[in-house]
Amino acid sequence: MRNPINVLSSLQQHSSDKSYTYERLYRNLYREFYLLAYQNIYANEGNMTKGTDGKTIDAMSLKRIDKLIESLKSESYQPNPSRRTYIPKKNGKMRPLGIPSFDDKLIQEVLRMILQAIYEGYFEKSSHGFRPNKSCHTALDSIQKSFSGAKWFIEGDIKGFFDNIDHKIMISVLSKRIKDEKFLRLINKFLKAGYLEQWQYHNSYSGTPQGGIISPILANIYLDEFDKYMQELKSELDKGKGRKPLSQAIKLESHLQRLRRKLSVTTDENERKAILQKITEIQKEKYQTPYSDPMDNDFKRLQYVRYADDFIIGIVGSKEDAKSLKIKIAEYLQNSLKLELSEEKTLITNSSDKAKFLGYEIYVRKTNAVTTNKNGVKSRYLNGSVCLSVSMQTIRDKLLEYKAMRIETTVYGKENFKPKSRYYLKDNDDLEILEQYNSEIRGIRNYYSLANNSSIVSSFGYIMQYSMFKTFATKYRTSVRKITQKLRIGKGFGVQYKDKKGNLKTRLFYNNGFSRKKLKYSQNVDILPRTIMYTAKTSLKQRLEAGKCEYCGNESGMIEIHHVRKLKDLKGKSRLETFMIARNRKTIALCRQCHSDLHLGRLN
Repeated sequence: MRNPINVLSSLQQHSSDKSYTYERLYRNLYREFYLLAYQNIYANEGNMTKGTDGKTIDAMSLKRIDKLIESLKSESYQPNPSRRTYIPKKNGKMRPLGIPSFDDKLIQEVLRMILQAIYEGYFEKSSHGFRPNKSCHTALDSIQKSFSGAKWFIEGDIKGFFDNIDHKIMISVLSKRIKDEKFLRLINKFLKAGYLEQWQYHNSYSGTPQGGIISPILANIYLDEFDKYMQELKSELDKGKGRKPLSQAIKLESHLQRLRRKLSVTTDENERKAILQKITEIQKEKYQTPYSDPMDNDFKRLQYVRYADDFIIGIVGSKEDAKSLKIKIAEYLQNSLKLELSEEKTLITNSSDKAKFLGYEIYVRKTNAVTTNKNGVKSRYLNGSVCLSVSMQTIRDKLLEYKAMRIETTVYGKENFKPKSRYYLKDNDDLEILEQYNSEIRGIRNYYSLANNSSIVSSFGYIMQYSMFKTFATKYRTSVRKITQKLRIGKGFGVQYKDKKGNLKTRLFYNNGFSRKKLKYSQNVDILPRTIMYTAKTSLKQRLEAGKCEYCGNESGMIEIHHVRKLKDLKGKSRLETFMIARNRKTIALCRQCHSDLHLGRLN
């Protein structure tokens, strides 16, 4: 039986060949693939949440996997409807989330691995969402590098994308590369599995299963059609090798060259001074004069970046070009993908104003400022460059979301930000309070580290610091002054605590600064699952196949893997918990008898 890693590598070899089609994929749904999928997803805490079938990841066994495989062979397998719940969105509305059963998650992970191997090399470079080694930061970095000189932005917004994916079109898009009807029927079953809300079944007539493991890859496959259409629009709009130089700029450059030639042969000191003075004057005028015609209609460019269902377009051209593109995009989405472009949210923005994308504000600098590079050459390279910025409104909203600040409005209408105690944290221990503040500050700092004005996040850190002081003051019913003295450790602030071995440890409040960071790209890109987990000596695969109970040592029965949601939930009060803590595992392989006794409270 072939190793699944080798199968995925073989599939991936043809990924970038746009004419290649894949056949006989369904036969790859064998035991080894499920063991790899199980290894990939077993650590997710959500696996201990019951699906509509009442089961969790607990009691995973080879028999359970083999039963799934048999149902897939006979095509009798039918995914369970997901259990629908709602989570709050930033705008106060609620987002629907589907919770699939674990058996369905396991099969979806196998499908995801196969689809990723097939499509990763096929996707366009403009796509950055839910892809290996790509992220919001790579999308933003791409914008900063490729949108230079843009005159207009189109901020794209697709109405309810994940809920409105057309199932027929989805299967049709997949069938362009995949010529395996069984494989396509299985994906179609997941698309139409439906969901339970308040124990009432609802059909899924469109959309992907939100919360499902295969939803992101299916969404990318669907919108890759749009990415390729944008490449067509780019080839239609792009023209010219460069902007036409202005006659005034050419005259100034010619004048400079004549003066430099004259300077090279002149020996009279007074004349040389006069020439140098003239060169300086002309250079100043040159730096204030654009070299090329910004309104040159013979030079146009289109740049496009997408993250999930959000996209932004940069156009070197006229506003009419932008309006025409917006109409074409809306028509394509409606006619080819049955998606609707939001008219009110899809904005055409002048590049000197600020377009919004992935929480950043994006604009193109217009400046005649002259800078000197490391070689001493002066230029206006900042003019036309793209700026990424974070607004004070974003900082304000995040502080209000965390309830770490209140706003006082002066008689003149000015807002003053005042740190406040987060009363709901007062019952947490000191380390938990400190860690919560640190994680929230690091999260904001890391996400906005690409911003040209990233130092503005320091105001967020300042208010969070004093909010933490006030929270501790509330907990200990004392003043902020006394708390700062209590938390002072050297030049910083922190908490001392004892670890499990009784050693005294110190955890400091965040003090790593807020300066801008450049994006670091990994040199070793592995688009396949991390095989080190699969080949490790303690892999779940080997523990299942060993057939040995790790509690009683029985080697004659069926092994089931017992799972806990979090390792910290274990108190070490029993031999089994001590075993799991000592090995830093959330799992233990048990024979059926031991596993049954454990859940019945009879395991000594």
